[in-house]
Amino acid sequence: MENSNTLEFRTESDYLGTEQIPVDAYYGIATARALKLFPKTGEQFDEKFIWAYFMIKKSAALLNAEIGRLDKNIAAAITTACDEWERLKEWVVVDPLSGGAGTSVNLNINEVIANQATEILGGKKGEYLVDPYNHVNMHQSTNDTFVTAGKMAVILRLRELVDSVIKLQEVIQEKEKEFYSIRTAGRTQLMDALPIMMGQQFGAWADALARDRWRLNKVEERIRSVNLGGTAIGTGVGAPKEYTLRIVEVLRQVANVKIAKAENLIDATQNLDTFAEVHGLLKSLAVNLYKISNDIRLLGSGPKTAIGELILPAVQVGSTIMPGKVNPVVPEYVLQNMLVVFGHDEIVSHACAQGNLQLNQFAPIVVHFTLKSMRLLTSSCHALAKYVKLLDVDKERCQQNLERSSSNLTPLINYFGHEVVSEAIRQANYDVEKALQLLAEKENTTVSELLKKLNIQKMTGLGYY
Repeated sequence: MENSNTLEFRTESDYLGTEQIPVDAYYGIATARALKLFPKTGEQFDEKFIWAYFMIKKSAALLNAEIGRLDKNIAAAITTACDEWERLKEWVVVDPLSGGAGTSVNLNINEVIANQATEILGGKKGEYLVDPYNHVNMHQSTNDTFVTAGKMAVILRLRELVDSVIKLQEVIQEKEKEFYSIRTAGRTQLMDALPIMMGQQFGAWADALARDRWRLNKVEERIRSVNLGGTAIGTGVGAPKEYTLRIVEVLRQVANVKIAKAENLIDATQNLDTFAEVHGLLKSLAVNLYKISNDIRLLGSGPKTAIGELILPAVQVGSTIMPGKVNPVVPEYVLQNMLVVFGHDEIVSHACAQGNLQLNQFAPIVVHFTLKSMRLLTSSCHALAKYVKLLDVDKERCQQNLERSSSNLTPLINYFGHEVVSEAIRQANYDVEKALQLLAEKENTTVSELLKKLNIQKMTGLGYY
């Protein structure tokens, strides 16, 4: 038992001192310090971000070997280790909200790759036949690798998100066709308004999503510009010119992600406004998803004591005490996620503005919450699409609500004036039949003649007068 500590831990040292590392850990001394400094918050790096970071390290090793700056055996071990990123990702243990502008995660990934590469070359973890700094991190800085990995991950998540928006839009358009012949009362400020086809309501939601789809497709063009090769502040100090000029092209081929070297590496290193732009469009999508989900809740409310026009699918038991209750649980799931996205937008906007001089020290929180918002939006679109597919309409309830709405009398203002019709509705206490009788008596006509002027069935078309 006296040797138990040496069996469980290894000792690593650097210019700051020594640390005890779990013997089976692929991370090293820098990561161990970060774990002590930055307690876990429960947040985790996006998997696409981790993959992108490993691909950057692989690309750097390949290029450095090609230009004669890195031993080819060491480069081969690094590239092989990077290809095992999925097995090694569990050892990327630094918290996304750690300080240091992302240095801790860069060091974490460097150490994991170095230890795996060392094992590939026949060594043991901690021996560092492949060095985290001199080999894995050659010609790189956290400041150009972290943001580049973030942008690559955003591009991949954007594509997933757009696909989910397309699916939701298509499902809503299917319902638009299915419900197009069903008339009901429209509502403004939650009060009775003019008639509308239920399909028209779904069509408006679909068009809102179409705008989101277009915006998100276009914004990918701006996020493609990366600062890799600019090293610490965008001037490329510490890297040979050939490396700086070629590294983005090598990475594009290795990762198969459409990125391009920024025209101004200094600008791309210190300014994160493109993330603010992307997240602003994520917020726009969140606004529409919130509106759609809340509308579904309202139209399905009751169902006997409120609007009750949409028949909500019984996907979950609604109450532990009230029998037979059905709740709009999926729209509520979406609403909660969208509130989180709204909060993330505030965080990302403020963090992007907080950069100082040649670097934005809050790149980790910007990248992390942008990617997290994208995942929340994608999962919300998928969940809502499945739910909308199950929606049905209570046609009888729609007809009842339509017939009871005093706003159906609106066209009569063209014959008798706004004040006359309003007074009749008020005197009838919003009873449509009584209001028509009062108007008929006052204007010396008949109810049947007034109904001919109204023709509720045509009110949902353009140009009705």
